[in-house]
Amino acid sequence: ARAVATTGPREGEAREQWVLARDAAVLALCYGAGLRISEALSIRRAEAPVGDAEAITIVGKGKKTRSAPVIAPVRKAVQDYLDLCPYALKPDGPLFVGARGGPLSPRIVQLAMERIRGALGLPDSATPHALRHSFATHLLARGGDLRTIQDLLGHASLSTTQVYTGVDSARLLAAYRAAHPRS
Repeated sequence: ARAVATTGPREGEAREQWVLARDAAVLALCYGAGLRISEALSIRRAEAPVGDAEAITIVGKGKKTRSAPVIAPVRKAVQDYLDLCPYALKPDGPLFVGARGGPLSPRIVQLAMERIRGALGLPDSATPHALRHSFATHLLARGGDLRTIQDLLGHASLSTTQVYTGVDSARLLAAYRAAHPRS
């Protein structure tokens, strides 16, 4: 078996490079910015997080607006997709489009993750939504504050964030005591 150097996302797969770049960009937003698939797919072309954009405004569940950070590797993944996309994307149209140029279906992103999961031998629990969980868990593991992670994820309740990140009761109680004005 010889090693094959890859220069692009999932190179060698029998799919168009722009589609591979698109899938990589959507999944990068799920992990790198903690977005839900629906949130990533709701981004308009004019709002594309590229260049110097360090954050993007997202309308999440319950029509609540929040700011999500967009780090350089995520911006690069989005730019790579834009550079390869064969369609002239309208500023007020979707950033991510399907093979025929229409809005991208969440199911296509889920199928892309299934292919990646199969290729890498990952468990069935490795889903696009699991990337969002990983975003939160990795921030927490690096000393991120639970309340800040709650805001980044757009959760109304700290208990949702606790469940999401698998935080134990002792850690939650410590965060509560540190942040609550009457503790």
